[in-house]
Amino acid sequence: MGATNAHVLLISYPSQGHVAPFMKLSHLLVDHEVKVTFVITEFTHVRMKNALPELGEKQHLMRLVSLPDGLESEDDRKDERKLSSSIAQVLPGHLEDLIKKANQLGGDDDQITCVITDAAFMWALEIAEKMRLKRAVFWTSEPGLLASALNIPKLLEAGIIDKNGTPREDGKIQLSPNVPALSTSEFFWNWPENLEMQKTMFSYALAIQQKMKVSNWLLCHWFHDLHPAASDLLPNMLPIGPLLANEHPVGNLWREDLTCLSWLNEQPAGSVIYVAFGSTSLVSISQHQFDQIALGLELAGRPFLWVIKSDLTKGFNPKYPDGFANGKIVQWAPQEKVLAHPSVACFLTHCGWNSTLESLSNAVPFLCWPQFGDQHYVQSCICDGWKVGLPLKKDDNGIITSHEIKRKIEELFSDDDIRANSLKLKNMARESVGKGGSSAKNLEYFIEQIKH
Repeated sequence: MGATNAHVLLISYPSQGHVAPFMKLSHLLVDHEVKVTFVITEFTHVRMKNALPELGEKQHLMRLVSLPDGLESEDDRKDERKLSSSIAQVLPGHLEDLIKKANQLGGDDDQITCVITDAAFMWALEIAEKMRLKRAVFWTSEPGLLASALNIPKLLEAGIIDKNGTPREDGKIQLSPNVPALSTSEFFWNWPENLEMQKTMFSYALAIQQKMKVSNWLLCHWFHDLHPAASDLLPNMLPIGPLLANEHPVGNLWREDLTCLSWLNEQPAGSVIYVAFGSTSLVSISQHQFDQIALGLELAGRPFLWVIKSDLTKGFNPKYPDGFANGKIVQWAPQEKVLAHPSVACFLTHCGWNSTLESLSNAVPFLCWPQFGDQHYVQSCICDGWKVGLPLKKDDNGIITSHEIKRKIEELFSDDDIRANSLKLKNMARESVGKGGSSAKNLEYFIEQIKH
């Protein structure tokens, strides 16, 4: 069979951690002459409307389509359970109508031939199957999370979790010989302090386990050498990461403060501590914990760049120590450019997967402060598996103290092994997406398959 005009519809969950890798994948497809329709919710579309500047001669290959999420404009979209429930009710019908209209009324070039869905929207696979379209899941997180979802039947049968996904006891289990052992408290759906959130997350996990077989391919946001055995979790798995933005826009939902790049230019090479806790608003910190971070950075005596979104300090106006003069504070930063800057020495991070890959790809070591979900597992990979970072330990009151922060910064700056391991992983990451690399080959294979 000869080549066809591939037209891929991508649909992403409406949060920064999902939209960014989906946008990067969209640009890669366009670079390979694949037409792309990127579907997001109307609310998210408004926030990222500047994410698609002129693409020059390839402008005609990408379009952004917004669909309603079912909520009113005044509704709180930070309520993940409410948002997810509403999306599940209204978005499938709108998506099916969109595809039908494109394929019934459009010309040959407008016919949608493949759907790539977020794992949060497994129902999109069934729509694609019903309409006889090729279909793929794009997994934007790490393999431990995937292994836990795929093994839910075994976890239930063994009595490790109850019917609600709650672990019956603490301990480490080997979900698969292909991925490191996982603590039962680290299941991504386990939210003992928020049972409504746990219900939502466990329903996601069940859908992943039950519907993954409908997918023709599973595109994964890591590279083979990072998790060599994990590539065998499923036979149709294609690691294609790390997806790097290069000069393409990534679909930011916040305005980047580019003044931080000028500030970085003024700092000595390998001197700056970069501090950022991701895009999610699910976790905020107390005034006391904020004070400890600020004091720890001050005690370290090194320049720092700190990203402080307003929801990080929800409920109080942050106050800074006297003499807090070594750093720069912004509300949002162009993170990949920051991590690639020669003045940046380490990354104090929540261990979100996108942030982790971006830091690995630039040989920037980690100070780990995971907050929820799979971030604890990612910390284990960073500190115990790849040995490219150090964990920050809480005291008996659940606080990471200023002295702990200062001590770990000093330890990280003096650890030659961590720096060497970081450089090794950077080279592996760059090679994987370079010409002839494992991720580049997997992407080329996938594109070849959807074009025939």
